[in-house]
Amino acid sequence: MAIAIKTEGLTKTYKLLMQKEPVNAVSDLDLEVHEGEIFGFLGPNGAGKTTTIKILLGLTYPTSGKAWLLGKPAGDIQVKREISYLPESPYFYEHMSGTELLDFYAQLFGTNGGARRQKVEDLLRVVGLYADRHKPLSQYSKGMLQRIGIAQALVNDPKLLFFDEPTSALDPIAHSEIRDLILRLRNEGRTVFLSSHQLSDVEMVCDRVAILNRGKLLKLGKLDELLHGGSVEITADGVDAATMEKLRNLQAHVATKDNRVIISQQQGEGVNQAIDIIRAAKGQVLSVVPLRRSLEDLFMEIIREENK
Repeated sequence: MAIAIKTEGLTKTYKLLMQKEPVNAVSDLDLEVHEGEIFGFLGPNGAGKTTTIKILLGLTYPTSGKAWLLGKPAGDIQVKREISYLPESPYFYEHMSGTELLDFYAQLFGTNGGARRQKVEDLLRVVGLYADRHKPLSQYSKGMLQRIGIAQALVNDPKLLFFDEPTSALDPIAHSEIRDLILRLRNEGRTVFLSSHQLSDVEMVCDRVAILNRGKLLKLGKLDELLHGGSVEITADGVDAATMEKLRNLQAHVATKDNRVIISQQQGEGVNQAIDIIRAAKGQVLSVVPLRRSLEDLFMEIIREENK
């Protein structure tokens, strides 16, 4: 599989005036992002996400290590024609309309005449702003500004897109539309590097994720594999108080609902033990349902363990 982004030992160190010791914003980062995937880049504030993106875009230089985009060194002039970036809070000329803004960026990339007009119209339709194309950006909502930002990020028909918090502060409808648009970009064969605190969105769209904290890579892998191994929910009937206490001794969460007992137990031998306890007490096991843990659960578990 072709590699869209690759880093080796990427490190960025800052010297702060009030501190004797330098601070590593990014520490020895080894990363590979495959072409045609949506890659989630996660971490709490100060984890080094934005610094990494700036290095990849060629906006700042690493202290040590190397990075490549689409097979060329980060910062290469030619590769910049094949990538795009949507920051968390993009700034546009508010007196411009949506059409004027996209036309301006299309001119910067050398698109001329009728082809430019057609591209602008097509992009406005893709992001659902064609009906508002003549409104000044000062009248655009937060969601509309995010969508026009995505449109300008597509002006150069990029192979690789960097999105920083593309769904922050959006209403539920705009949220869903942006997610669908990101999935559409992957289906077109583009690579999306998605940095976000919206973990539910990441879980819905990403193929693989990386989790950073304090500049260090803590976890990297396919989302399905990382979220495998959650809990199992067992629903049972005819379970008395003594049996419920035995189940709690397995470190299981035990609750009652509609005269039935619901046991939540981590996957493993404890599940079989819980079932054996219920059957030995003449209870009836009604269902055993594996529950995939959420990305938020995984994220909190990893960060809390690192911060101990």
